Amino acid sequence: MWREVLDSFLWIALELTVLFIVISFAISFLQSFIPYKKLENFLAGKNTALGAFMVLVFAFVTPFCSCSTIPVVVNLLNKKIRFGIVMVFLFASPVLDPTIITLMGTMLGVKVAIAYTVITSVLSVIIGFTLERLGFETQVKQVVMTGYNESSKSFSLKAAFAETLGLIKSVYPYLIIGAAIGSVIHGAVPTEWITTYIGGDKWWMVPIAAIIGILLYIRLSTMIPISQILIAKGMALGPVMALMISSAGASLPELTLLHSIFKKRLVGAFVVSVFTMSTMSGFLFYII
Repeated sequence: MWREVLDSFLWIALELTVLFIVISFAISFLQSFIPYKKLENFLAGKNTALGAFMVLVFAFVTPFCSCSTIPVVVNLLNKKIRFGIVMVFLFASPVLDPTIITLMGTMLGVKVAIAYTVITSVLSVIIGFTLERLGFETQVKQVVMTGYNESSKSFSLKAAFAETLGLIKSVYPYLIIGAAIGSVIHGAVPTEWITTYIGGDKWWMVPIAAIIGILLYIRLSTMIPISQILIAKGMALGPVMALMISSAGASLPELTLLHSIFKKRLVGAFVVSVFTMSTMSGFLFYII
């Protein structure tokens, strides 16, 4: 059994390592061509549809985890960017990571990656503007941020290589952790157990998975190899996606940071929104 676990881990780790380095370098290099200043100008415009589209683009090209999104959110609020637009970014940025989505397409299939991107983007827009319509803008505390520097990328292979190394240090360990957990599941957890207890079309697994994701703080990069094994073992795609989205969209450390810039009512609304987003996504994957 443990030989199978080791062989599975080495294979998954090797595949992830090659894919991660190649994809990260390509995306880091391409990001040097993105005009970030012009993107922010679009965000400040009065065209709601254009602003929503551009903030999704902005969220996609700024691959942050849920915690590192907070300084950007504060910066956008200080620049008087429309509240609904900022909320769309808050929900979309952690889940729209270009490197992870590309890995998802490679390991889970292009259709899954496209569906994931479309569903999370649409729900982020709906939830963001719903919070604005419900008047939650009044629940933002006055926060003055210091020490935040906006990065301006320049065309450079050296810069792309340096950023790739930075991603390897910050994200790659979580991929390897995910590979290790996935290998144990693959080799030590019987397929019949997963099929019996967390497999099939049990609708109640979707909200349970969404709650677990928020409580455990499992990074999206860690979930990719785990999800591949769980799906191969018989777990339905809906709960897996609910777990991935909730774990990427919210975490206990992030809620602590959000409490410093949002009042309790908005923090509560954020948790409910992430749960709603991940649950609805899980159910939509059942339909798809």
